[in-house]
Amino acid sequence: MKRIALFPGSFDPFTKGHEDIVLRGLRLFDEIVIGIGRNANKQRYFALEQMMRLIEETFRDYPTVRVVSYDDLTANVARQLGARFLLRGLRNTTDFEYENGISQVNRFVYEEVETVFLITSPHLAPISSSIIRDLHRYGKEIDSFLPYKFQEL
Repeated sequence: MKRIALFPGSFDPFTKGHEDIVLRGLRLFDEIVIGIGRNANKQRYFALEQMMRLIEETFRDYPTVRVVSYDDLTANVARQLGARFLLRGLRNTTDFEYENGISQVNRFVYEEVETVFLITSPHLAPISSSIIRDLHRYGKEIDSFLPYKFQEL
């Protein structure tokens, strides 16, 4: 049976930390689907279509990585994709506390799904999407935190 992992998130934006989790996850899984969830309670800072295109370009040489967007429960999407694993990155204990609760609910919704946590590589741990959004909002350079060259629309 093919080991498919869904790597869910808002990815607003997708960072070098996210890229690191995907690349390391490829050692564990046959396929990784990067799922950009739409959250009705959040307004995106970077356009969804643009982010999908940039992530696809980042992994153009990795045929076992694909990108989808969704507006549903993550566990439902994993089931629809045939993914038995959810891949998540942890930067710190605060991330663990948050992710632990979500993983329990995902198991409730889709009993066969397992959440696999990878600890963020130390040199990437300080990077967060919210910090990158703040830097961008105030006109600071963000490309050094991203696995692609960001260009304004």
